[in-house]
Amino acid sequence: MKSQAVVFNNPRSLSLQTLELPELQAGQLDVVVEYSGISTGTERMLWDGSMPPFPGMGYPLVPGYETVGRVVRSACDTGLQAGQRVFVPGASCFTGVKSLFGGAASRLVVTAQKVVPVAEHLGAQSVLLALAATAYHAVSGGGQQDPFAPPELIIGHGVMGRLLARLTVAAGLPAPTVWETQVERSAGAEGYSVVQPQDDPRRDYNTIYDVSGDGSLLNGLIQRLRPGGELVLAGFYKQDLSFAYAPAFMREARMRIAAEWKRPDLLAVNELVNTGRLSLDGLITHTQPSTQAGSAYETAFGDASCLKMILDWSASS
Repeated sequence: MKSQAVVFNNPRSLSLQTLELPELQAGQLDVVVEYSGISTGTERMLWDGSMPPFPGMGYPLVPGYETVGRVVRSACDTGLQAGQRVFVPGASCFTGVKSLFGGAASRLVVTAQKVVPVAEHLGAQSVLLALAATAYHAVSGGGQQDPFAPPELIIGHGVMGRLLARLTVAAGLPAPTVWETQVERSAGAEGYSVVQPQDDPRRDYNTIYDVSGDGSLLNGLIQRLRPGGELVLAGFYKQDLSFAYAPAFMREARMRIAAEWKRPDLLAVNELVNTGRLSLDGLITHTQPSTQAGSAYETAFGDASCLKMILDWSASS
């Protein structure tokens, strides 16, 4: 079997390549990909070469961990049937390339335990489940401990910030405030307010969730906390972080890092979407065929109006 895949040959060097797929083994699925999302966080750093040292990092590599497709073959013991639509959070089925994420391809062989069946009506929106799970994990802790305090202030109104705000509202909690500096991204709030930082006078936030990935904001955010308040780092930061100690000391500030989502988070947000409590509408703004992957990545990383770019793999299936 063969698959067309996006390959980062080196930083800022992309190509579509035909790669060999392994034979299907017990417990595995053969999935024909319909859509895959382009991440503007970790995947951008893989693209431009700024990704910090990470297990499995190296070039050439197949990116992508936001993939949805249909099962075309299933080993008899997987419990999933041919034709079923599934979300695939990446794969490691290719030889000769790194598969740090490995989901941006026309066809994948993946362990059945990694995928999650998704509703037919979601279609391309299913690619957003990974980001929704990441946002959910920042508050839930992956179901491995008591939930954390929800956000009162969210930094960034990209897809991650919007999902975190929507999840907070859907839980019946007080609506958070969201900071956004780019006018192109200020619209689209659903049940919460979006403001410029300079227009927000408040300096007594109990919880601030930063999803911007901009480490230069730390000092300013710490000064917006009430005494004993918590700053949650829920983005991904390419550089070492530092902050002025005295203001943090005076507030007895707490800092927490939210890591990648766990399977309980993915299952939880899938249920929230299926029951209509969490909407994924309005978050995918751009779609391009996989044959135009190069221009798609450039738009995803360079156009502020592009909240989420997805690749349509129908021409490569």
